[in-house]
Amino acid sequence: MRRSRLVLFLSALLLTAATALTGAATAHASQLAANSGYVALGDSYSSGVGAGSYISSSGDCKRSTKAYPYLWAAANSPASFHFTACSGARTGDVLNGQLGPLSSTTGLVSISIGGNDAGFADVMTTCVLQSDSTCLSRIATARSYVDSTLPGLLDNVYSAIRGKAPNARVVVLGYPRFYRLGTTCLGLSETKRKAINDGADHLNNTIAQRAGAHGFTFGDVRTTFTGHELCSGDSWLHSVNWLNIGESYHPKAAGQSGGYLPLLSGAAA
Repeated sequence: MRRSRLVLFLSALLLTAATALTGAATAHASQLAANSGYVALGDSYSSGVGAGSYISSSGDCKRSTKAYPYLWAAANSPASFHFTACSGARTGDVLNGQLGPLSSTTGLVSISIGGNDAGFADVMTTCVLQSDSTCLSRIATARSYVDSTLPGLLDNVYSAIRGKAPNARVVVLGYPRFYRLGTTCLGLSETKRKAINDGADHLNNTIAQRAGAHGFTFGDVRTTFTGHELCSGDSWLHSVNWLNIGESYHPKAAGQSGGYLPLLSGAAA
């Protein structure tokens, strides 16, 4: 066999072996996640506020059977499933009340946190009810908090998770952009909508940086929600819901299954 043919043959053989090993590793990782415990931490975006079908025993935490953690557990049948995410949760709430189920046997952890610490609800209330300038000022205050204080709070949570679940794959989910820009849309001005989107980007970038520093996977839902923002004509998010104000600006069931679940599934595999 000529040298050139031998090189090509060996290269093809190595590539085939590498592909087989990668596939085996991926399947092995997926199997580990399914065969070990899964713990879902976080705030209302993880508990499923806005998706309906709330579990009665979850009370004000409003954990939904249509939330991405519940959907993933139903599809993958992990050895154990603990759903401790809670509406309104901040970083301190996660530390003080959600980490109990974590252990060395936990194979997968998911979490969304940081939005409430940054004042998400107050930002949206201010921007809906007040002027452009007041809205922008409130967003600037939130951005300052995200820069100065939130990184340390996230580090505390992420370090605690790793300490209690040393063997787990940890997936940190972010938040979507809320508005499709450049379209005719009733409600908030384009100025407000753009500032809110920019604020969401700033928050996500900070969360992604801190998650990466701890070796965690960041799931960027801005990618999956593209084309499904408010004002898109096919929104996966609630706008202001005067009948159930707490669901305002939260994902619908379609946002949980189409926006969040694919990122968790991909990261868990």
